[in-house]
Amino acid sequence: MPKPLSLPFDPIARADELWQRRWGAVPSMAAITSIMRAQQILLGEVDAVVKPYGLTFARYEALVLLTFSQAGELPMSKIGERLMVHPTSVTNTVDRLVKSGLVAKRPNPNDGRGTLASITDKGREVCDAATQDLMAMDFGLGAYDAEECQEIFALLRPLRVAAADFKDE
Repeated sequence: MPKPLSLPFDPIARADELWQRRWGAVPSMAAITSIMRAQQILLGEVDAVVKPYGLTFARYEALVLLTFSQAGELPMSKIGERLMVHPTSVTNTVDRLVKSGLVAKRPNPNDGRGTLASITDKGREVCDAATQDLMAMDFGLGAYDAEECQEIFALLRPLRVAAADFKDE
């Protein structure tokens, strides 16, 4: 997909100016619009890198999570919990990985109703190759140095805490 031509002005800054004239200053509007646009840009860039591997970023995240697990497998419920996604999304993601031969599923012997997802050797190879490519393009954040990336992380952390993603210690 070709990149659209660059606008001669910042549309978010323009929207902020117009917003201020109509409703008054609301800095959070420009901030959220910038965050949402950044998410679109980053997801597009990252998905383009993992697409040749038959992955989306969501599928890549699931593979990485499985590689981080001690046994290379996790209950489906744990995958959803760690990736903070709905069980239906986990099922869809894992089923696509199974179809690609990157993950296998089996009944969880510790939970009669649960299912374990385990990464295959092919899944590990694909995950490692995709990771190398993503690291080479700085996960789309090449416009920032390491310190700025840490600042972004720190700036967004309170939002994640407020959303109860995790308990802040």
